[in-house]
Amino acid sequence: MPAVRDRRGLPHRASGLVLLALLIMLVLVGVGALGAAEFWATSLKREREAELLFIGEQYRRAIAEYWKMTPGRRGYPPSIDVLLTDNRFPNPVHHLRRTYRDPMTESGEFEVIKLANGVVGVHSTSLDPPLKHANFPKAYQPFEQAENYSQWTFVFNPKGPSVLAPTSAPLPPSNFPSFNTPQGPAPGVPLPSQDPTGR
Repeated sequence: MPAVRDRRGLPHRASGLVLLALLIMLVLVGVGALGAAEFWATSLKREREAELLFIGEQYRRAIAEYWKMTPGRRGYPPSIDVLLTDNRFPNPVHHLRRTYRDPMTESGEFEVIKLANGVVGVHSTSLDPPLKHANFPKAYQPFEQAENYSQWTFVFNPKGPSVLAPTSAPLPPSNFPSFNTPQGPAPGVPLPSQDPTGR
């Protein structure tokens, strides 16, 4: 009995095998494309994490420089803008070259961390879980326990670590110096003379 053939002249069984092979090929192509997309997304997120670490360090260093250059009693900058142009000196000082966008959010806005009226640091507002949980620089080892990027807090603390341990709401630690506590003069500023009689 001759085999039943389709319109292309192929036996029905052979035609079914061709369709099955095409379906398998489409599935494999789809899986490969999905894997490539996931790999690309992961790579992009890691790049943004590295960018966030770099940017956060720029803010932390700028705040530290402002603090160290404050004559007399030390103080934190009242705003981020002051870090761009510090007019306390005859020649304005630029502690921060420019403002940076938060690479982890669409708005690009960092949340400022304040103590009293001074800026002590910044953090991202992203609640996405980080990919990186190890191999941080020593100053940023508390980030290993962070559940989201908002807990990556970049803070200058002259009395302790440069970062805060992750919490649900980032707040300056209790060992930060108070604005009401004299901190001594800045480097190069002479101490005021005192009368030994107490007058």
